[in-house]
Amino acid sequence: MGKKDGLSRAAAKVGAVVGRAEGTARKIAKAGVIAKKELDQISKQIENMKRQLQKTTKRLKHALR
Repeated sequence: MGKKDGLSRAAAKVGAVVGRAEGTARKIAKAGVIAKKELDQISKQIENMKRQLQKTTKRLKHALR
């Protein structure tokens, strides 16, 4: 009976550690998804600014002629 109790406690500890590791992995994965979305938004903003700069440059060139 004593061994069964020890094995049960060990299994519970292992299960707890695995559960914590899975929770941490989920948090990291979620943070990665959020970071990717933010990076995509920043990329879109940069593209819009790039187009705006091209338009402004074109207008300025025509104005200086």
